[in-house]
Amino acid sequence: MRDRRLARELRVTAESNPKTVPLPLVAGIFFLSGFPALLYQLIWQRSLFAIYGINVESVTVIVAAFMCGLGLGSLAGGWLSSKRGVPLLLAFAAIELVIGLFGVGSLQLFNWVAGWTLNLETFATGLVTFALVVLPTTLMGATLPLLVEFLVRRTGNVGDSVGLLYFVNTLGSATACFAGSWFLFGQLGQEGSVRCAALLNILVGVGALVAWRLNREARAEAEPTSTEAEPAPASPNLAEAPASPKLPLPFGLAVILSAVAGFVSLSYEILWFRVWSFTWASLAASFGLLLGTYLVGIALGSALARRFCGGEGVALRALGWFVLSANAAGFLVAPLAARALGVVPIVLSLGLVALAAGALGAILPLLSHAAIPPDRRAGARLSYLYLANVIGSTGGSLLTGFLLLDTLGLRSTSLVLAGGGLAAGAAVLFFAQERKARIALGLVLGLLPLLASGWLFDGFWERLHYKQNYEGQRFERTVENRSGVINVTRDKVVLGGGAYDGRYNVSPLYDTNHIVRCYALAAFHPQPRKILEIGLSSGSWAQVLTNHPSLESLHSVEINPGYVELIREYPSVASVLENPKFSLSIDDGRRWLRLHPETRYDAIIMNTTYHWRAHSSNLLSREFLSVVKGHLAPGGVLMYNSTSSNEVLRTAASVFPHVARFFNFVVASNDPLQPDRELWREALLTWQIDGEHVVEAERDRERLQEILSILDPPRGKQPGDDLGWLAYEPPEFLKVRLGEGMIITDDNMGTEWGWYWKRK
Repeated sequence: MRDRRLARELRVTAESNPKTVPLPLVAGIFFLSGFPALLYQLIWQRSLFAIYGINVESVTVIVAAFMCGLGLGSLAGGWLSSKRGVPLLLAFAAIELVIGLFGVGSLQLFNWVAGWTLNLETFATGLVTFALVVLPTTLMGATLPLLVEFLVRRTGNVGDSVGLLYFVNTLGSATACFAGSWFLFGQLGQEGSVRCAALLNILVGVGALVAWRLNREARAEAEPTSTEAEPAPASPNLAEAPASPKLPLPFGLAVILSAVAGFVSLSYEILWFRVWSFTWASLAASFGLLLGTYLVGIALGSALARRFCGGEGVALRALGWFVLSANAAGFLVAPLAARALGVVPIVLSLGLVALAAGALGAILPLLSHAAIPPDRRAGARLSYLYLANVIGSTGGSLLTGFLLLDTLGLRSTSLVLAGGGLAAGAAVLFFAQERKARIALGLVLGLLPLLASGWLFDGFWERLHYKQNYEGQRFERTVENRSGVINVTRDKVVLGGGAYDGRYNVSPLYDTNHIVRCYALAAFHPQPRKILEIGLSSGSWAQVLTNHPSLESLHSVEINPGYVELIREYPSVASVLENPKFSLSIDDGRRWLRLHPETRYDAIIMNTTYHWRAHSSNLLSREFLSVVKGHLAPGGVLMYNSTSSNEVLRTAASVFPHVARFFNFVVASNDPLQPDRELWREALLTWQIDGEHVVEAERDRERLQEILSILDPPRGKQPGDDLGWLAYEPPEFLKVRLGEGMIITDDNMGTEWGWYWKRK
C-alpha cells in the first residue's frame, strides 16, 4: 500500500510541476499518434496485397516487414532516448513529421515500385517490398521508447509510464479501426484515408513541437542555467542515482516473457479473427471490428496494470495472475462465442475478446515495472522488451498462422497456446514466491483436462454458421488450413469462410447451382481452345469446362489448396484432377496474371465471391479488369459472377466495349457479343462428362428447350427495363439500365466498406 501511495504522489507531483509538460497534453499527442499508425497498417497492407497478391508468400513478407520495422524502431528509439542532451519531445515531433511526409506519397510510391518490380524474381520482389514497409514502420517503432523515457524522468515509475502511454496509443489505434471500418474507408477510399493519416501525423508533430517549446520555456524560467535538453527528473533524482535498485525479475527473463506474451497475443488474435470472420462470412468490416475490440481490451488492460505498479513485488505477483487469466480466457473465447450466438447478438459476443485482450494488455507494463529500473536508461531497456514482444508477435503470426493452423486446426492450436501460457503464468507466480502459487498450479492442472475435452468445441463451426438457428446440424466435411476454413453440408453445398461458395453438381438438368452459366460459354465463343479459370472452389466449373467439346487446355488458379483435397472425395468432380487437359496453380489470381503477362486465352472464367466480402474488389476493380483484358485473345470472352451487383456490371462496362448479363454473370469482350443459340444447342448435345452425355436430345427435350430459351430476345421490353434475374440481358439493354453510378477501383475498394449506403 505504501508503494502505491508513493507512486500516486509522484504522479500527482509530476502533473502539477510547473517545470514539466502537462500530462494530458503528452497523452493526447500519443493517442493521436496511434490513430494514423493503424490506418497506415490497414491501407498499406491492402495496397500491397492488391499489387503482389494475397498468397502465403506475400502475406508473410508484408507482416514480417511491419513487425521487423517496429522492432528496429524500438531499438533506435531506445538508443536515442539514452543519449544525454537529446530533446526527446523534439525527436518525437521530427519522427511524426517524417512519417506524415512519407504517408502523403506512399501509395503512389508502392504502385511505382510495383511496376518496376513486375519482372523481377519473387525473392527480389520480396526484398523490395520488405524495404518499402520497414522504413516508415521503423520510425513508428521509435516513438514509444522516447516518450516512456520522457515520462519516467518525471514520474519515477516505469510501469505507470508504460501503462499510460500503451493505453492511450492503443486506444488511438482502436479508434482508427472503428473509424476506418464504419466511415473512412468507405467514404475516402485508400488515398483519402492515407491523406487523413498523414494530416494527423503532421498535427501530432506540431503538437509535440508546441509541447517541447512549452517545456523549454518552463525550464528556462525555473532553471535559467540549464540546457535545452530534457529537464532534470523530479525529486527523488532518479536519473543521477549512483546505482539502480534491485528488481524482483531478472531483465533477461523479462525479455523472454515479453517475447512469449507477444507470441500468445498475436496467435490468439489470429484465432479470434478466424472465428469472427467466419461468423460474418468474411465481411470486410469484420477485421476492423475484431481488431478494434482487441485493441480496446489491450488498452484497458494497460490502464488497469498501472494500479499494480506501486511496488515491484506487487507487479510481479499481478503479472503471474494476469498471464494465467489471459490464457484461460483466451482459450475459452472461441467456444463460448460459438455457444453465445444463440443467446446474444454477434457484436456483443466481441465482449469476450475485449476481456481476454484486457488481461493480455496488462502484461507489458507489469513486466516493465518488475524488470526496468526508473533511471536514464529506462527507455533503452524498454526498447529491448518491446523488440522481444515484436519478435514474439512475428513468430505468432508466422508459426500460428502458417504452420499450426495448417496442421492442427483451431481447436488443437488453441489448446497448445493455452497449455504453454498457463504453465508460464504458474511459473511466474512460483518465481514471485506467491503464497497462492499452489492454488495457481492446481488451477492450471484442473483447467487442462477441461480445455482438452471435446465438449467445448462440439459442433463449433456449425454453431458459428447457423448462428441462432443451430439445431444439431452437422457439416459433412470440414477442412482447416492456413488459407481458411471450408465446410461441406450434407446437401453438398460448399462454404468458404462461412459464405456460400458453390455446390457439387455438374448437371444442367438438375441445376441446383446454376451451372448452366458455365455451359453458356459455348453460346458466346464458337470454339474456346484455351481457358483460364480463377477460383477452383468445388471443382464443378472446372469439370464442366475441361470437358468442353473444343477445349485443348484449362488452367485453374486457386488460392486455397483445401479445395483440391475435397474435390478428390466427391465423384462428380474427382476426375477433373486426372484430366490431361487440366492444370492447376495454387496462387492468387491477380498475382498469377501479373507473373504471366504474355499468356492469352479464348475465355477467362472467374468464380468471384460476393461483392461485399473482404478483398473481393481485388477481382472486381477496374484496374484488375484492365489486366484481364490484356490476357484475352482476339474474340476472347470474360465471364464472372457479379453476385447481382450493378456496381460490378457498371465497372465491367467501363473497361470493356461490349458487356452483357447472363443470369448474374458478367459477359464481357473486346469484340461484339453475338450469342449463337444453335451453336449452344449443338455443344450441349455433344458435351460429355465421365463418358456420359450431359444432355440427350430425346430424353431431355423439354429441359433443353428451357435452357436455350434463356437467349430468346426480350419480348415486350424496352432498353432499360428490368428483365429479371433468370434472363439474358443484351448489351444495349444493360447499358441503358445501369446508367451512372459507382465504378469499383482499387482505391475506393468497391462496396466492401459501407456497401449499404454506397449502392445506387
